[in-house]
Amino acid sequence: MSHYHAVVWLDHSEAHVMHISSDDVEKSVVHPDQPHQRLHTKSGIPGAGHLTEDKHYLHAIVEALKGAQEILVVGPAQAKLHLIKHIQAHDQDMADKVVGVETVDHPSDAQLVAYARKYFDAKDRMLPQS
Repeated sequence: MSHYHAVVWLDHSEAHVMHISSDDVEKSVVHPDQPHQRLHTKSGIPGAGHLTEDKHYLHAIVEALKGAQEILVVGPAQAKLHLIKHIQAHDQDMADKVVGVETVDHPSDAQLVAYARKYFDAKDRMLPQS
């Protein structure tokens, strides 16, 4: 079955990727190789409080998104922006398919699908009619 739309909700500990058609949803969950560690900043220490991006994790999310023609990226914090930067740097074809980036807290899978369907419906209504 062809799934034109996809939504990914992610933070630094997991990503929920949903490929959505009008009557079907295919779900996958991607986890990083290493568990996310919270860093506490200490003033006066160079580089304190900065984590390097988990490129393997981001690449696995990109792979899970393959096949979608329009992609919505959502999440509560900075991980979604790291994914966007990764996609722009490594897969320009996919970067062109990202149609939105939204801040969304921690929805259930059903809430995520409903949010994405509403988003894509509104986006499609804004397209010029031919």
